[in-house]
Amino acid sequence: MKKRFLILSLIFTMAMTQVVPVAAAREDDVQAEKAETQSKLSAAESKESELEDQKTALLNEINSIDQNLVQVMAQIDILNGEITDKESAIDKTKDDLAVAEANRDKQYEDMKKRIQYLYENGGTNAWAQMLLESDSITGLLSKAEYTEKMYDYDRDELKKMKETVQEVTDLGNQLAQEKAELEEMKQAQEQQQASLQSALDEKKATASDYETQIANVRAQADEYRSLIEQQNAELQKIQEEKARQAEEAKKAEEARKAQEKAAQEAAQQQAQEDAEEENSSQNSTDVSINNGSSNNNTDNDANDDVSDNNNNAGDTEDNNNVTPPAEEPETPDYNQPETPEYNEPEEDQSSNGGYSATGQAVVDYASQFIGNPYVWGGTSLTNGADCSGFVQSVFAHFGYSLPRVSDDQAGAGRGISYSESRAGDIIVYSGHVAILTGDGGIVHASNSAPYPQGGIKYSSNALYRPYIAVRRIVE
Repeated sequence: MKKRFLILSLIFTMAMTQVVPVAAAREDDVQAEKAETQSKLSAAESKESELEDQKTALLNEINSIDQNLVQVMAQIDILNGEITDKESAIDKTKDDLAVAEANRDKQYEDMKKRIQYLYENGGTNAWAQMLLESDSITGLLSKAEYTEKMYDYDRDELKKMKETVQEVTDLGNQLAQEKAELEEMKQAQEQQQASLQSALDEKKATASDYETQIANVRAQADEYRSLIEQQNAELQKIQEEKARQAEEAKKAEEARKAQEKAAQEAAQQQAQEDAEEENSSQNSTDVSINNGSSNNNTDNDANDDVSDNNNNAGDTEDNNNVTPPAEEPETPDYNQPETPEYNEPEEDQSSNGGYSATGQAVVDYASQFIGNPYVWGGTSLTNGADCSGFVQSVFAHFGYSLPRVSDDQAGAGRGISYSESRAGDIIVYSGHVAILTGDGGIVHASNSAPYPQGGIKYSSNALYRPYIAVRRIVE
């Protein structure tokens, strides 16, 4: 009976110990799947962060282009206003020219009438007649002086009228040329506006594509997070199942020990009853002694068996009561906010890098290229440059690093008033820049018309249009 209980206990123990490896194997599989999913999630989050950085950089470019576009549009508006003013000045000059020509013609007609009158009333004999009709020498001289003054007056007035007509004509030509320059500048600004608008549209389309990519990556990351939650839930169930199985194994072990104890007690009771029955059947002292000795041996054997069984039970209990520690579910990694980069302040671009020059030397050097073509966006003093490229290249020859566009050149060097200006200073207009020559004029890359209407040329009036700033580069 004792052996039957031992066999049943061993079978039950073996059945329980086979459940634990199955659960442990599944837990290992889920842990591996979770690690793979976590790796995919980290890659998706890294990709999302990378796309966000690229999108941010692109948006910064869009903002920069947008600001440049606004500046160009503002310059176009200013140029439109200046062109309108020039047109008004040209119209006024035309009116002044018409008045001057009319006065000239009237003066000329009056002079012809006086000459005709003298001719019709004696021609060259009029002088002799005037001498004969004079009462005295004083009267004669007065008439001669009057006649001479009249001729001088006519000649002077006619000369003045011709000069006035010429001045008005020259002014009209100058205004027309200045208007042409403004229209060229406007055309260049409109080309730049179209280029910026095209770049802006392209950047916005790319930004929209980034939005789509980021949305897809986020959706993928959400799927990975959901899968990790499911895997964590499964791991939790496995832990709970392992705990339940351990509890059941513990209870089964306790039941087995109780059964073993009951079996041992029953065996001892049975052995005691057998011994008592055997003792009562002995009638002789020798037989009783032998039976007593036999009983003692039987008791010792029984006690040895019980002791062995108890030891084996203790070993089984020690083996089955060991419960592996439950593994804690991994905590998902969270992205830490990135520390913003520190941008070093830009250095002043107008430094001369150790070179020395004079303003007049700058003007002399720049004047060498008068007659060369104007090319929008160009920086070549020989093959063509625009206004800011011309100024930048001239000063670069002397070691001065100036910004590329005229708006930025308005902040180069040191600001001064026009009355303080001298040769070699730069004067910045809306959308244009030139080098002051010191005699009230400028040398600049004007417009794309052939020289002398356009190209790199000298203009005598630096104040032909409103200016924004005067800057001194060469101290």
